Order: sequence, then structure tokens, then C-alpha cells
Amino acid sequence: MVAPEKIACDGFTFIEGPRWHSGALWFSDFYDEAVFRLRPGQSVERVVAVPQRPSGLGWLPDGDLLIASMLDKTVYRYAGTGELICHADLSTVAERRINDMVVDPKGRAWVGNFGFDLPQGDPVAPGTLARIDPDGSVHAAAGDLLFANGMALLDGGDTLVVAETFRGCLTAFDIASDSRLCGRRLWAQLPEGAVPDGICVDAEGAIWVASPTTGTVLRLAEGGAILNAIDTGRQAIACALGGEDSHTLFVSTAVATDRETCLAARSARIEAYAVAVPAAGAW
Repeated sequence: MVAPEKIACDGFTFIEGPRWHSGALWFSDFYDEAVFRLRPGQSVERVVAVPQRPSGLGWLPDGDLLIASMLDKTVYRYAGTGELICHADLSTVAERRINDMVVDPKGRAWVGNFGFDLPQGDPVAPGTLARIDPDGSVHAAAGDLLFANGMALLDGGDTLVVAETFRGCLTAFDIASDSRLCGRRLWAQLPEGAVPDGICVDAEGAIWVASPTTGTVLRLAEGGAILNAIDTGRQAIACALGGEDSHTLFVSTAVATDRETCLAARSARIEAYAVAVPAAGAW
């Protein structure tokens, strides 16, 4: 196990969707039903409540925050004050609760969904990846994804990489000029026993992958070669690169996932690790 440089924050229920943006680390807490922001040297700030469970985060070119609200399959827009505004309703595309999200330089949001309800005993089934255009229109972008989870952009935003948790792999797509996804391919297969949850990209085009089953965060090259690995000793849920010098890997970790245990324990935290290769450019 590698000791973190520091515990950035703790005492949360279940942290997802960490993103470094505008000099701060932003993240969702599932069961606290809110989005939080952590600026260096300051206390954690509760930004906005999201009653139907927040997950993926992203920003439109005008600076407004988009929040994936899992249970009502809605992506909300938040301008920094006031109430959440519905940006898009994904219920016509998403088979089950929505999950992680990434917003590209053109303001298109790419949103995954679980595809099946594991706690309710549903059989494993594929889900549909949704694309939300800047005008809020919703489109089915790709099918046959087994539990689409973390997402990241490569090649200046021209390549989308999706973590398929139940296939244990990262799947890449080219984003065509008309916004279609094409050229689907295996970007990396994780080693046996590991599964991808949240992911992030560094300046060399490698992808850090949080694997809850192994408690590790793996830095992968295209093709699957392991370039580096961090053993957190806990469930590694998601990761984000950032910090004041862009050389900090923030990792959300947990010891449980079910709601009641997480609410009682409040043991979710974000750990910070110094890494050699900085974050890629912001999208």
C-alpha cells in the first residue's frame, strides 16, 4: 500500500465524479445528495443539493456546471446561484439510473447509465450511452455498454474513452464531426480481478483507472500496459488529476457502497498522491 501525501477530505458517505476545475476539486456525495467543492487551504464547501443523487460533473463552455442526477435520469444545469435547471431528461434513452458524465470542448455531454439494477437482482444487461447536445437535445450515442462508468477525453476532445465495469475494460470511440461515435475499439483490458470505475487522463495520454475490487489505481497505456500502480488499501472509486501544480492525483476511496452502511460509517474520503506526469489540458 502506498501512503497518500495527505487526506484531502474525509467524513463523507460515498464520493463520485471528482473533477479539478477553476482551482478547486469538485465532487458528488451520493448519499449526502449534494455537490461539494474543495479549494486548496480551505474547508470543504457544500455547493448545491441534488435530491435524486448526484454523480457525474462537467462544465459547459459558458462556465455553468452540469450535474448527472442518477435516480430521476436528469442532467441539471447550475449557474452558481439559485435553483437547478433541467438541462436534459434522459429517460427516453437511459435504461436504468444514469451515472458518470464528461463534457467535451463543444459543450456536448456524454452520459452513461447502469443498464441494469444489480441491487434489485436484475441480470447483467447492456446500457446505452447518451449524448446531450448544447441545446439540451438527447441522442442515443452508443449501445452494448456493460455498466458504463468513468469517462475521459483524449486527443484534444476527439476521442471518448468509456470504462465498462462489467467487461473490465476501457472502450474508445472517435467523435466524428457530426457528433456520431465511430471506430469503437478496445483501448485497454484491465488485469484479471480489476474493474474500472472512475478514470482520468494525464498529459502523456495515459489513463489512471480506479479499481474498487482491487483497491488500486492503475496508470495504463493504450493496449493495457501498466505504467504505475497505487494500492490504497480501500475500495478505489474514482480519480482526478489537478492541484495547484497539476501533479496531484486525487482518489476517492470507500469501505462500503450500500446506502445505510455508508450513511452510518461516513468513512468515504479523498486521498491525494503526488505523481510525476501532470494533468492533461482541461476540456
